[in-house]
Amino acid sequence: MKISGFSFVRNGIKLYYPVVESIKSILPICDEFVIAVGKGDEDDTTRESIIALNDPKIKIIDTIWEEKYFKKGIINALQTDIAKQACNGDWLFYLQADEVVHEKYLPIIQKRCEELLDREEVEGLLFRYKHFWGDYQHYHKAHGWYPYEIRIIRNLPQIHSYQSAQSFRWFDYYDGPRQEEGTRKLRVAKVDAEIYHYGWVRPPHLMQNKCRALNSLHWGRAKAENYYQQAPEYFDYGPLDRLAVFTGTHPKVMEERIKAMDWQDKLQYSGKPNPFREPHKHERFDNRVLSWIEHNLNGGEQIGTFRNYQLLRNL
Repeated sequence: MKISGFSFVRNGIKLYYPVVESIKSILPICDEFVIAVGKGDEDDTTRESIIALNDPKIKIIDTIWEEKYFKKGIINALQTDIAKQACNGDWLFYLQADEVVHEKYLPIIQKRCEELLDREEVEGLLFRYKHFWGDYQHYHKAHGWYPYEIRIIRNLPQIHSYQSAQSFRWFDYYDGPRQEEGTRKLRVAKVDAEIYHYGWVRPPHLMQNKCRALNSLHWGRAKAENYYQQAPEYFDYGPLDRLAVFTGTHPKVMEERIKAMDWQDKLQYSGKPNPFREPHKHERFDNRVLSWIEHNLNGGEQIGTFRNYQLLRNL
């Protein structure tokens, strides 16, 4: 059995993505790791940082991001597919540049891949998610933050990155990642492991830069630049006491990054949200009510959340 890791990135170091930690977190169980590295700004050192890992398993594909695909996140899916198509494994382990796996899960993941290798009805593996917010001690349990996602898929040409690269689908024919007709959800089995998502843990000024970059891929560059020219310099995470407190351990590969955190004084740990900005998803009244119902009356399961997978419950 062979496992290929794969990902994509552009301006990762400049935008404070833990891309190096992400790669290192699953390298021990991967036979190779393929990453599509988009040509970034002159002051970005992402490619150099990945090369500095000096691991023969890592294969870099240099790409150019075409601005015509900067809409609805299409570029993210296209870049994901570029890396996927260069993989040689039986199973393909996808991590985005802000996702990290705790070392305690690696034996569990590897064993699960071995168990299901010959079960051809299983097209992917479903992971739990922990979404950190603001710092490394708070995470989301609110309605609307996806609790599960596919992160391991079989190496089949019919499987492509879907929509803005959050997930994957089976395509009978392929016209693009936003295609609906001729596609279906993947049949997946659960793996008893979790993805730690650090995409919303950054110094507030870099978080605002990341939002600008991300929204340019969904809105188009011109609209995003116009919006952020009028936006505050710093991202407002809001009161952190509205989130869950993390009492576990972080992956070892994150230790140095966590030690280097220096923006505690710019965070709000209690009080009311700033009334002069749009409320975050978890601050909205409707989501707060739904979250209470889910955690107190529905066993923690989200209500009405889109699930882009077909779960095989007998596995």
